[in-house]
Amino acid sequence: MNITLEDIKKLVSADESRTLELKKSTGELKDGMHSACAFLNTEGGWLIFGIAPSSLKIIGQEVTDKTKREIAQALAGLEPAVDIKVVYVDVPEHPGNKVIAMHFDGWVWGEHPHTFHGCPYYKVESTTKVMPQYMYDERIRAHKPQVYAWERLAADSVTLADLNENLIRNSIRRGIEGGRIPESALYEPIGDILSKWNLLKNGIPTNGAVLLFSKNIEEYPQFTLRMARFVGTNKNRFRDNQRAEGNFFELLEAGIAFCFKHLSLSGRITDHSLEREEQLEIPYHALREALINALCHRHWENYNLTISLAIYDDRIEIASPGMFPPQITPENIREPHESFPHNLKVAEALYRMTYLENWGSGARRIIDACRAQGIEDPVWCSEDGFVTITFKRPTSSTPQAPPKHHPSTPQVESLLLKMGTSYMTMKEMAEVCNIKDLKYFRESYIAPALESGMIERLYPDHPKHPKQQYRLTAAAEEWVTLHTK
Repeated sequence: MNITLEDIKKLVSADESRTLELKKSTGELKDGMHSACAFLNTEGGWLIFGIAPSSLKIIGQEVTDKTKREIAQALAGLEPAVDIKVVYVDVPEHPGNKVIAMHFDGWVWGEHPHTFHGCPYYKVESTTKVMPQYMYDERIRAHKPQVYAWERLAADSVTLADLNENLIRNSIRRGIEGGRIPESALYEPIGDILSKWNLLKNGIPTNGAVLLFSKNIEEYPQFTLRMARFVGTNKNRFRDNQRAEGNFFELLEAGIAFCFKHLSLSGRITDHSLEREEQLEIPYHALREALINALCHRHWENYNLTISLAIYDDRIEIASPGMFPPQITPENIREPHESFPHNLKVAEALYRMTYLENWGSGARRIIDACRAQGIEDPVWCSEDGFVTITFKRPTSSTPQAPPKHHPSTPQVESLLLKMGTSYMTMKEMAEVCNIKDLKYFRESYIAPALESGMIERLYPDHPKHPKQQYRLTAAAEEWVTLHTK
C-alpha cells in the first residue's frame, strides 16, 4: 500500500489510535514490532517511524542499508510470516531524512494469531498489550478446530459402552423422520454412525459425543445447568433453586421443565380447530431455541463455569459461558448472518437430528416466535465471559404470590388440563393425552402427578387394584382453574 507525505500528515493529525502507532525512530524498532503484531491480531493499522509522538512533528530519520536490514530482521520475528511493503517517504523540511511507514492488515476469524518472538499482542484502543491466554487459545482453536477444538478431543477413559445407545437410536429416528438422515442409518453399528458424524477419534468417543450421549458425566463438572426462580428483580431471595446434571438432552429437558414450572400457562380456543391451544407467557419455541443455542455454542472447555437459567418477576435470563465470534454482535445477531458455531461437529449432529435448523437463523426464529405472540424482542449481550439472552416477561404474568401447589413437569401440566373432574382409568387418561405406550405414560405422567399431589387414587390403600382410577386433587383443581381463566 503506497502512502505520500500528505497522507501521513492526515494520519498524524488524528494522533495515535487503535490503527495508528507513531515512533520517533527505528531506535524503538522492537516496541514498534509489538504494535505491528497487535495490528495483525486486531483491526490492522499503520506503523510509522520518524514522527515525534508528543509533538506530532514529522522529522523523519536517516535511512541506511543497515536500517533496512534491521527492519527486515525485525519483521522476520513475526509469526506467521507476513509480506510487508516498507515505504520510505522523503521529508523536504529535513533533507536526507525519510519517514518509514508500514501497513499491517487486520486479523480475520480462522487465521492463525500472530506472535512477535513467540509472544502475541493485540490492541486495546491505542494501547498495545500482551494477548490473554484464553483469547490466544480461542484463535488457535478457530484456526485448526480439527486439532484443538474441545469437542474433537478424545474423551478420557470413555468407551462406546458409556454412551446411551437408546438415545443415539432415538436421535437417528428423529433425523430420519426429518429427512436429514438416511433410513439405512437405523441398521448401522453405533460406532459407524458416530464415526461418520466425526464424534469418534481413533475409535474413542470425543468430548462432543460425551456431551450429546453420555450416561456418565462424573469427569465433566461443566455438564450442569443452574436454575433459579428469584423473588423480585434481583438475586437477593429465591423461591426455587435447582441444579441439573447430564448430557445435552437431559439439560435441555430440565431447562424446559423449569420454565413450565414457573411461567404462566394460558390457553385459547383456535378458530380453525375448535381445540384448546396452550401457550407459555414466553413462547415455548423461543425458550427452547435459546436453551439449545446456549447448550450447543457454549464454550465447554471452561469446565469451572455453568449455564444458568434465571427467572425473575420481570424477565428471564439464559447465560452461557463463551463469547460471540468477531463477526457477531448483540446488534447484528438480529439480522441475517452466517453461522460460526463454536462446536462445529456438535452443531452438525444436532442439525441432522433436527434440533437445529439452518445455521445462523436461530436468533431470527426466537424473535419471530416472540413477535407472533406479541412479546417484546429479546436482548442479547456478550460480556464478562458469558453470552446472555434476556426475555422481558409480560406485566400480567408476574403475580405477587404463586399458587401453593404446582405441577412438577410439563407432562403433568398437560395431564391436568385434559383430565376433567371425574375419576378416570389410566387407559382413559392416556387416550386423552394421545399416548399409546402405557408404560411410558405411567412413568412420565402418572408417577410424577401422584408424587406431586396433583392426582389421587380411587383405592389409595391398594395401588394395584384391578379397577384403579384417578382424579384431580383439590390443589390440582385450583391450579387448573387459575390457568384456564
